[in-house]
Amino acid sequence: MSHLKLAFLLGITVALGPLALDAYLPAFPSIADALGIPHADVGLTLSAYVTTLGLAQLVGGPLSDRYGRRPILLGGLAVFAVAGVMISLADTLSDMVIWRVVQGVGGAFCAVSVPAIVRDQVSGQEAARLFGLIGLIMFIAPAAAPSLGALMLTMGDWHSIFLMLAGYAVFLAVALQSFLFPKLAPRPKATTPVRTLVTNYMLVLRHKTTMRFVGIQVMCFSTMLLFITHSSFIYQEWFGLSNSMFSMLFAANIILMALLNMANRPLLRRFSSVLLLRAQVTLQFLALICLVVAVSLGGSLWAVAPFIIATIGWQGAIVPNNMANALEFFPHLGGTAAALLGASQFTIAGGISALSSFIGGESLQAIVLTMLACSTCAVILALGAPKAVERELDKAT
Repeated sequence: MSHLKLAFLLGITVALGPLALDAYLPAFPSIADALGIPHADVGLTLSAYVTTLGLAQLVGGPLSDRYGRRPILLGGLAVFAVAGVMISLADTLSDMVIWRVVQGVGGAFCAVSVPAIVRDQVSGQEAARLFGLIGLIMFIAPAAAPSLGALMLTMGDWHSIFLMLAGYAVFLAVALQSFLFPKLAPRPKATTPVRTLVTNYMLVLRHKTTMRFVGIQVMCFSTMLLFITHSSFIYQEWFGLSNSMFSMLFAANIILMALLNMANRPLLRRFSSVLLLRAQVTLQFLALICLVVAVSLGGSLWAVAPFIIATIGWQGAIVPNNMANALEFFPHLGGTAAALLGASQFTIAGGISALSSFIGGESLQAIVLTMLACSTCAVILALGAPKAVERELDKAT
C-alpha cells in the first residue's frame, strides 16, 4: 500500500478523536441550559472522555500487540458508536459523563492502534514523515468540527452531534475493513503469556530516552487540551463571540497546525527530528510567554487570539516528530509503547484539564498561566539532554 493511501485511511481514523473532542464545543451553552447545570460543569464530560481515552489505551495497546490491530480497532469503533447513541439520549450530567467514559474506551482502542500500525510499517525519519502526512490529512477534522457542531445545532440540537459521531464510527469500520486491513501484511501473533505483556510496560518505563519523549508529549498536549477545554469560555463568554466567530477562530488554529506540519516535512530531509522538536517546543513556549503578557495587560481579542493560534499551531509540527522518536526503540512492541504514550498524555492532560475547571476555570489569566507552566516543563525536557538523545536515536537507526 502506498504511503499516501495508508496515511489517508489512518488519518480519517485518527480524526475520530478530534471530532469527539471538538464537535460539541459550540454546544456547551446549550447542553448547560438543557441539563440545568453551570457552563463550567459541561467541561467534565470532556475531561471524563480524555482521561478514559488515556487509561484504556493501557489495555488496548498490549491486546493489539498480542491479537492484532484489526480486532482491537474494529471493536473500539463499535463501542464508540454505541456510546455515541447513548450520549444522545442522556438527560442528566451523570448519564452523559458515564457514556462519555464508555466512548473513551472505544476511542482509546482506535487511538492506540493507529501509531502501532505506522510503527509496523516504517521507522525513523520515514515514520516522522508518515506521521506528519497522517496529521496533515486529519487536520480537516478539528478545523471543521466546531463548524460542523454549529451546523448541527442550527438543524437540530446537541443530541444530533453525538449521533453524527456514532455514524462516523460506523463509516470508519466499513472503510477500514474494506480498504485497509486486506492490504496490510499480517503480523505474527504474539505467543508470550499475559505476565510478559504486563512486564513489557517496564521495558518502556525504564527507557529514559523514550520517557523523555513521553514527557514532552504529555506537557505539549496538556497545553493544547487546556485551551480546548476552556475555548468556549474564552471566546464565547470572556470575549462574547458568536458560534460562527468562535468556529472561525478555532479553525485558524488548525490551519496553522497544517501549515507548520507541511513545513516540517521537507525540513526532515535536512535536519534530525530531535533537533526540529527542540526548536518547535521552544517556539511554542515563546508564543505562550507573549500570550501571558497580552492577557496580563488586559489585551483585546485581537491582541490575545494571535498568540493562542501560534501556541496551538506549533502542535502540528511537534506531534509527528515526537511520536516517531518515542516509538523508535520498540519495533516489536509498537502497541505497548503507543499505549503508554497515549495513556500518559490523555490521563495526565485530562487530570490537569479537570483540575483547571475547578481552580481558576473562570479566569483567563489562570488558564494561560497553567498553559505556560506545562510548556515550561516541555522545554526543560526537550533541552535537558540533547546529545544523549541523539546518540540513542543514531544507535536505533
